[in-house]
Amino acid sequence: MIDRTLKSALTVSFAIFAVVSMAGEPLTSGQMDKLRAGLEKPDVGLKVISAETSVVAGLVEVTLSEGPVVYATPDGKQFIVGDLYAVGPDGYTNLTERRRDAERATLLASVKREDMIIFGPEKAARSHVTVFFDDTCYYCQKLHGEVAALNAAGVEVRYLAYPRAGLSSDAFKNLASAWCADDPNATLVQLINKEKVSMNVCESNPVAAQYKLGQEMGVRGTPAIVTASGQMIPGYQSADELLVNLGLN
Repeated sequence: MIDRTLKSALTVSFAIFAVVSMAGEPLTSGQMDKLRAGLEKPDVGLKVISAETSVVAGLVEVTLSEGPVVYATPDGKQFIVGDLYAVGPDGYTNLTERRRDAERATLLASVKREDMIIFGPEKAARSHVTVFFDDTCYYCQKLHGEVAALNAAGVEVRYLAYPRAGLSSDAFKNLASAWCADDPNATLVQLINKEKVSMNVCESNPVAAQYKLGQEMGVRGTPAIVTASGQMIPGYQSADELLVNLGLN
């Protein structure tokens, strides 16, 4: 039996019918020029950022600007939108999502620790999660209730700001005030506990940049939890559930 998630994905995906080419090889400049000539449509904002060979013979894996990864013919005349699965003895592997994981991990590695609000264990961390966070979000507040248990299990929790209502919202002002505070951790906890906090939106706050980063990474709501490997877990999970996902149970 195919599970419901996979069955749904397969309706917008395609079968891997031949694996004869090496994946991950960059295209030559001539191949890129040919691909762009066929695929790019500036009037609708369709622009190729990068492309490489895919595991499917005759198709290349293309990253579009502000769009999904697609699988296109080398001349760019046709393309398929959807996740690519590999079929193996242990079941199905979502190759497209694995690529997204790597891209998310790379993007988060560029964020400075001093621009995060971090709740860490007393001893050396065994792993970490990065959480796109909105203090006005009930499930973000609920997730923060799991932080002590995560820290006790050796997991560092790194918060990035993601005001769901946008950069002109009260949530933006709240989050910016926490990031600008002398004690960001304590101020964030005050906001979570619905305590009064003095508004202090400093010019150097990173909230807008973190909000944009979240959008680039596909965050659509909060909390959005990203593991050290780049796997995105949308929504709330208990400490026990997260530890299973992190392989620390």
